[in-house]
Amino acid sequence: MSSDSPPLIIIVGPTAVGKTEISIQLAESLNGEIVSADSRLFYRGMDIGTAKPSTAERAQVPHHLIDVADPDETWTLAAFQHTAREIIYAIHTRGHLPFLVGGTGQYIRAVTQNWQPPVQEPDQRLRTVLQNLATEKGVFWIHEKLRILDPLTANTIDPRNIRRTIRALEVILLTGRRVSAQRGQGESPYRILIIGLNRPRAELYARVDARIETMFASGFIDEVKGLLQRGYSPDLPTMSAIGYRECVAVLQHQLSPEEAMRHIKRATRVFIRRQANWFKKSDPVIHWFDAGSTEVFDNVKETIFAWLKSE
Repeated sequence: MSSDSPPLIIIVGPTAVGKTEISIQLAESLNGEIVSADSRLFYRGMDIGTAKPSTAERAQVPHHLIDVADPDETWTLAAFQHTAREIIYAIHTRGHLPFLVGGTGQYIRAVTQNWQPPVQEPDQRLRTVLQNLATEKGVFWIHEKLRILDPLTANTIDPRNIRRTIRALEVILLTGRRVSAQRGQGESPYRILIIGLNRPRAELYARVDARIETMFASGFIDEVKGLLQRGYSPDLPTMSAIGYRECVAVLQHQLSPEEAMRHIKRATRVFIRRQANWFKKSDPVIHWFDAGSTEVFDNVKETIFAWLKSE
């Protein structure tokens, strides 16, 4: 990567830390556009449960890779990487500054480290067999099979994410090689500045709890009911996301709304701890800031200005 490579600002951090608000403020101030690197935001109609930026927020600055697929479509890492590159190139040609924003570590790394994801074509018969095994024996059982075959890849996948677990097993079984051994990487085509946002863990958990309670008050269960009424199966991979599977359980009279909220809060805490494995406070390439500080916007903006001037 040379000093004249096009700039890319990346904003990372755990769920509910405040990435949306700060990234919009920065993009407004610095003539920027936002590219989402949050895999939950790809899907239309899944708004409340993903804390998707509101229509008003998206009107403040251009947003990309939000509402690009229906819930029954699958967006692969390779598809994200290819599309993100095209969008970032278009932003540069407009003379604007791209902000890649999200908490999905593998999507960030696919761009920053120029990953070369496996391109193995899907095998629907094998997927059906693996899905049936996951249904029969449970998601943790099939995730453990992946851990035996490819522990490095298993460590990056939430055991509840059946779609990614099955895809990894599919690649291994069809190619005879671990996914982690096939994931090549090259030099990034961008000059990158990574901004990390964090808060004390207790404060972050309190924000998560408040967000989840607001989701339910805003009609989260009705959102999921509407998706099911439109014909989307509760067994879709997208419907297994945190929050959506619990709301499905409420609609199927397996959980009460109060029980569902408790499950979601607990699962989100686990997810936050997994996110910390992708974005470590000890990582020297990430510039960390306290998102709860009253000076966070000014401090981050000053850091970006200094970095841009150093080109």
